[in-house]
This record gives sequence, C-alpha cells and structure tokens, in this order.
Amino acid sequence: MVDSQSTPARQRPSVVSISSYLIYLFLALQVITLIISLTTFGKTRDALRDAYAGSSVDGDQVADVFVAIGLGGGILLLLLAVVLGVLALFNNQGRNGARITTWIVGGILVCCVGGGLLSNASGGFNTGGDTGDGPSPDEIKRRLDEALPDWVTPVSLLLGVLSLIALVTALILLALPKAHPFFRRATAAWEPPTPGTSYPGAPPTAGQPGYPQSSGEPGYPSSGEPGYPPPANRPDDTPPGDRPGSNPPSTS
Repeated sequence: MVDSQSTPARQRPSVVSISSYLIYLFLALQVITLIISLTTFGKTRDALRDAYAGSSVDGDQVADVFVAIGLGGGILLLLLAVVLGVLALFNNQGRNGARITTWIVGGILVCCVGGGLLSNASGGFNTGGDTGDGPSPDEIKRRLDEALPDWVTPVSLLLGVLSLIALVTALILLALPKAHPFFRRATAAWEPPTPGTSYPGAPPTAGQPGYPQSSGEPGYPSSGEPGYPPPANRPDDTPPGDRPGSNPPSTS
C-alpha cells in the first residue's frame, strides 16, 4: 500500500456554511441595535431626569448610570459578536478549536441577549423608586414611552428576538452529526500500489522505468557507440615492444 503524498480537500458541509451566515447576521443585528441605542440615549436621559425631578433621588446620577450601563452593555455585546464573526471564518476552515470557542462565546451571548429580552418584556425599570418619594417603575416606563419614538420599542424587541434565534440556530448547526467529520483532523489517504510498480525505496526491476537497458537497446549506448566507455586492454593485445621484459626490435 502506498501512502499518498496529497490528501483530498475536505468539502465544507452546508450546515457549517449556514451557521457562519447566521453568525454574520447576528453581528449585523448587534450593529443595528447599538446604533438605535446611541440615537435614543439623549431622550432616555432627559426622560429619567424629568421622572426624578422633585424627589430626593438625584435624577442626573440615575440617568447617567442608566445610560452608562446601556452603552457599556451594547458595546460589550458588539465586541463579542465581532469575536464570534472571526470564529466563524475559522469554522469554515474546519478548525475544531474555533468551533468549541464558538460554543463558549455563543453561550455567553445567548444568556445576555435572552436576559435583555426578558427584562424588556417584563417592562420593568427598577431603580428602587418604589421606596421613598421616587417615581414608581410604571411611571418611569410611561415617561420613557412618551419620550422615545413609537417604533423604538417594537423594533428593538424584534431585533432581539431575531438575534437570539439566529445565534441559537448557528450553535445547534455546529453540533449536528453532519458537521463532525469536517472538524476532524485530516489523515493521509492510503492507495493500493499500481500494477507494475514497486514499493517506494525498492530498486527498480527489469521492465520498469529507470532500470538500465541492455546493450543494443534504444536509449542505451552499446560498445563502439559514443558515450560507451572503451574496453580495457588485455595483455595479449599489448604491442610486443610495449610488453614488460621484451627486447625492443632491432633497427639494423
């Protein structure tokens, strides 16, 4: 058996390609979500200040903390989404380490996005306003709804749902059995020997390429042809005068 020097290229399964596309979609949705948040932070800050006006709670401080948390969370989600997008490139190359890292980073993002959806769905904004003379969570929500455009809340909710669906589906596709062979380490392919050939390293036999051809065959010089070494002189062929111990011929 012959160890082939070149292994055939692995074909990427469709489930891996679709998973990468869904990860890219998740990244794009996070960019859109962050842009919407940046355009509404100013109105959110003003609404919180108005809600806490006249109370013992510092409305400016509450508004600044809320905006900082929202901005920091959005940037963190975007950075993790970028990391996930880079991992998708390595997943397309069959890197098993990238697939494992994708599951870890993706699991963190599922928790973050899912938690944000649950918080938005509950409609709660709790700053401890039910105690003391601060506004209630319902009052804060009402002021935020009045300050923000009508499309912000439903669009943000839709983006969150689509992001969660795309991410969970991408992680599941990477775990399907069809994706496993693509992420296994490639091994050298074994091929049976071709009839008429010998094992690598063995000297060639008669009739095989590279074996010396006999004299008189095409391609191999025979005696008397250019390139053929001249035969050594035999003792009988040596001229009499050149033989050891012989007397030179008389010149008289």
